[in-house]
Amino acid sequence: MGGVRGLLPLLLFFPPALAQGYAWIVVLGAAQYGGRPSPALERRLETALELYAKGLAPGIAVAGGRLPGDRFSEGEVGCRYLLERGVPGEALLCETQSRNTYENLLFLRPRLQGPVLLVTDAPHLPRALFLARLLGLEARGHPVPGPYPPGYWLREALYRLWLYLGLRPSPGGQALRAPPPGGAGPPDTPPRGP
Repeated sequence: MGGVRGLLPLLLFFPPALAQGYAWIVVLGAAQYGGRPSPALERRLETALELYAKGLAPGIAVAGGRLPGDRFSEGEVGCRYLLERGVPGEALLCETQSRNTYENLLFLRPRLQGPVLLVTDAPHLPRALFLARLLGLEARGHPVPGPYPPGYWLREALYRLWLYLGLRPSPGGQALRAPPPGGAGPPDTPPRGP
């Protein structure tokens, strides 16, 4: 019951996106460990799967690059996870080069025609929506519930303040990868330099 009460303030700002008609469900990046989604990424992917199963959009876009030394990108791991759970390869868009939320959206933007539904942690969602709108995307959000520590909420509030003051993130390189034919999962390609 406490989890539901914790979501009530969010629902006032981000009502559940129950209507159909989104072009894409967009899962924003979160860590992966050795080719497996972190708990945060897995929660986002499971939420996206539920929304996809309800028919809210014909496809799921997963974003996220890799940290130095990682063999796999967040987007690659997320797409593989969704493929293994029955989402067809043609319904997936896998962005594998971005290093932050701004780049997640920037690198996906050329392929995100129409309204999109962003799926991310509840504390992260307001900033993600701000950035999506800054980039000209028609976006709504779906918060992933969870037991988020106060420090996460505070950090996200500070990031939003930074954006509201007019400071803007700057992108690095840009690349977009789609899963190969046959659903074998996205390619494992080296990251682009800054």
